[in-house]
Amino acid sequence: MLSLVWSLLFGLVYYFYGLPWEPFVYALILCLAVGLMAAVADVYSYWKRHRYLIWLGAKIGQGVPDLPASRGLLEEDHIYLLKKLWEEKEDCLAAGRKEQQESLDYYTLWAHQVKTPLAAMRLLCQEEDTSTGRALQAEVFKIEQYVDMALSYVRLGSSSTDYVFRRYPLDDLIRQAVRKYAALFIQKKIRLDLKELDCLVLTDEKWISFVIGQILSNALKYTSKGCVSIYREPKKVLVIQDSGIGIAPEDLPRIWEKGFTGYNGREDKRATGIGLYLCKRVLENLSHTITVTSKIGEGTKVSIDFSVKELT
Repeated sequence: MLSLVWSLLFGLVYYFYGLPWEPFVYALILCLAVGLMAAVADVYSYWKRHRYLIWLGAKIGQGVPDLPASRGLLEEDHIYLLKKLWEEKEDCLAAGRKEQQESLDYYTLWAHQVKTPLAAMRLLCQEEDTSTGRALQAEVFKIEQYVDMALSYVRLGSSSTDYVFRRYPLDDLIRQAVRKYAALFIQKKIRLDLKELDCLVLTDEKWISFVIGQILSNALKYTSKGCVSIYREPKKVLVIQDSGIGIAPEDLPRIWEKGFTGYNGREDKRATGIGLYLCKRVLENLSHTITVTSKIGEGTKVSIDFSVKELT
């Protein structure tokens, strides 16, 4: 563009002074050729710089990259602003991580401390073998469940994990959970149909016990009569099936969402919509899968597949 402007000025000078046009034409051709080469070089440099900045954008999460050398004062100002924004971002992230860790430490400490008075309350209730004492034990047990749920929720949000993978007899894991909920089975007069599972599963004992406990808790919560059946399907699929009220078809796709309670949750005002969400996340971390099928008025069937991605 600048070459064309200069050529136009020279053309006007040649025109007003009546000079021969042949030198001007040669000069014009040379100017256009030089200008074209300069434009091609400038476009190539622009495209190369653009590709480099795109590449830097993909690496921006790893730190402040080596930005290309500035080609003027204005670009220097832009680079300075980018570096200042990066520093501000890093400071905010560090403060957020610190605050999150402090919250994690506090709630973990709180959960462990509150278990002591709960254990004392349980012992005091056991000394009084009356209907009131048994009812109080059931309520204390529910509080313990909520404390464990809160602790699991906080731990899942932590960047560190405490998974310990070993092979465990599935029978032992189930019987341990059933013993924990035995009082609720008796209180609600729900029959337990427990089949021999007879297999080893590779998992984390603490976390899978939490998941099984949550599923048993839901089965007992929404079953007023009948039984809870626990058995194994082919390969290593654990099934916990109840004869409760079931889940509405429109609610099934959303039962894993955090805070979603569905129709049953609206009926039971105490539902939090956190239990199944936590189960899903825990099982994903353990490389297990979970599926739920249900019919209104006929019950719910929960299947946990331990064979998925099992290490050999």
